[in-house]
Amino acid sequence: MSGTFKRKSIIVGIPAMVLLLVLVFGLSYRSYLPKGSVALTGIFHEETTEEKEKKDFIKWVDFDATYEALSTAYQMDVETWGTQNHVNWIELLAYAAVKSGGSFKGNMVKLLRDTKEEICSGNTTMEKLTENLKNYDYYLEVYESVLKEYVGEYQVRTKGEDGKETVIKKYGLKAFSPIAKGFYYGDYDDFGVSRGYGYRRKHLGHDMMGQIGTPIIAVEGGTIEALGWNQYGGWRLGIRSRDQRRYYYYAHLRQNRPYAEGLKQGDEVKAGDVIGYMGHTGYSKKENTNNIDCVHLHFGIQLIFDESQKEGNGEIWIDCYSLTKFLLKNRQEVVKNEETKEWRAVAFRE
Repeated sequence: MSGTFKRKSIIVGIPAMVLLLVLVFGLSYRSYLPKGSVALTGIFHEETTEEKEKKDFIKWVDFDATYEALSTAYQMDVETWGTQNHVNWIELLAYAAVKSGGSFKGNMVKLLRDTKEEICSGNTTMEKLTENLKNYDYYLEVYESVLKEYVGEYQVRTKGEDGKETVIKKYGLKAFSPIAKGFYYGDYDDFGVSRGYGYRRKHLGHDMMGQIGTPIIAVEGGTIEALGWNQYGGWRLGIRSRDQRRYYYYAHLRQNRPYAEGLKQGDEVKAGDVIGYMGHTGYSKKENTNNIDCVHLHFGIQLIFDESQKEGNGEIWIDCYSLTKFLLKNRQEVVKNEETKEWRAVAFRE
């Protein structure tokens, strides 16, 4: 009986020892693998392009472009549009970001102007200026992710009193300020300050203080991914851009009637649409509660380079204070329907 038991132990032990040796060898060998190789179920292979793309995405963003830099680069883009040496404002800003280490310290406006003159004179190109700049590709991707759909060709559609529609083609700023034209608001750069409700956290947006009922405008077109109550944001609205890179968050909307009439999750909105109304709801688990001291819009922009960043520890929110100042160049005109008390946009940029 005991002899049989020993023989079985030896037989079972041999495969176990072989497996142990394989594992030890595998772990040792793994340290000598070339960069880019991975182990999959014990088999080593060269990492595929698809696998690299899944892991290789931006996880941290440095976006500190000032209002002055944004305005200057935009003006240069518009001025040179249609010429042989058109200066792309996003490329120009990315170049300036590399030169300043992302901080835009010093006289960046002069750098932008000098660079524009060099390109327009035909002495150089942006490709030549950036071919040996180590971090240019990073900044270009970041700035494109933030600003890609803000400037370009567009059509303005308006309707006259006779109901006839007029279409005018233009080039310039397509994105809108989140606050409708004719409505006052006050603000300051409050990104990153501490929050007091619920748990300790940073303010990952920009507060724009105004009056209850101020029409809130869609900065750009996209799909409504979130609509409803959140104990922190109150009545809030989340819109995903069409290229999936930007998620716009509008929070603390008006009590009782927070959204534009008929708006629902999954709807498509256009840049310039009235989407809701300013209020001070939130900081409560109970729906429709005004528990925010100051009437304001919390406006936030989240960048998404991979869907794993949409919610969780990998979220990337940017300081959009300078952007909101820049977007004042294009505020949506609205009119009120006295019967329904709803506001609607007068014109759209498509």
